[in-house]
Amino acid sequence: MTHPFKTNQLPFFLTAPAPCPYLPGEMERKVFTKMETSDGAALNDALTHVGFRRSQSILYRPACERCAACKSARIPVSEVKLSRSQRRIVKRNRGLIRSSAPAQATPELYALLSRYLDARHGDGDMAGMDFFEFASMVEDGAQSTSIAEYRDADGFLMAAALIDELSDGFSMVYSFFDPDLVRYSLGSFMILDHIERAREAGLDHIYLGYWVPGSPKMHYKAAFQPLEILEPAGWRRLTDAERQVKT
Repeated sequence: MTHPFKTNQLPFFLTAPAPCPYLPGEMERKVFTKMETSDGAALNDALTHVGFRRSQSILYRPACERCAACKSARIPVSEVKLSRSQRRIVKRNRGLIRSSAPAQATPELYALLSRYLDARHGDGDMAGMDFFEFASMVEDGAQSTSIAEYRDADGFLMAAALIDELSDGFSMVYSFFDPDLVRYSLGSFMILDHIERAREAGLDHIYLGYWVPGSPKMHYKAAFQPLEILEPAGWRRLTDAERQVKT
């Protein structure tokens, strides 16, 4: 894989220590760089493959001093084996209609995100996000980005996911759904749907951001089999024993 730039010529910065949102008692730091419009998509592609994550026009990865728990995670779509519960999730949501829209903020999407954050992440960093902050989240740095919208037969927006298309797969930047529809397992369904979407497009992977052993917030990712995590020596499969770690 080649890219029209050299990452060793990029300016990288280090954040100040802050409380870790995933593991109590730990402090996090991040190394980051900024995407420029001219090479943003290629830079995002290259750095995602070595463990970075996109947030708006910033690409970052953990650089914590005492902890290396956060691991980039991806699903090799050609080898996925659905569990019984995952097959039920797919069946339950079979009537939903997925459409791909440009990465643009709309009042309808913002209303859905606001309900989701209030119900699920009221104490998180994104709580209270206004529309202009939402627009920045959706539109900044979105050179190869779309929004997957999921609606029922009446056109009601039930869920949405901000998706970056990479050279070998889809990166699920952020997803959210109607918090009153928990029984539909929409978060898991959007991942399952993108596994199928990647297969149809001839792409190899779904990138899920970070898996953090011991973090209940991240444990859902271990339900997808197989799951690969990035180590200094390269990508490897998550073991059955690692899947069982919840707290």
